[in-house]
Amino acid sequence: MSDKNLNCSDCGAEFVFTQGEQDFYAEKGFTNEPRRCPECRKQKKQQRRNYNSEY
Repeated sequence: MSDKNLNCSDCGAEFVFTQGEQDFYAEKGFTNEPRRCPECRKQKKQQRRNYNSEY
């Protein structure tokens, strides 16, 4: 396998899904490729943290 160029479902930016990341996903048993770029993933994670801390 080699690096893959993917498009973020949130912002539309192109990002690289590296060979190392692909190996990590396979090792963890994940079958789907990431849909969000690293920046959007970080923002989404922060939103979840903020929501959970309110309640």
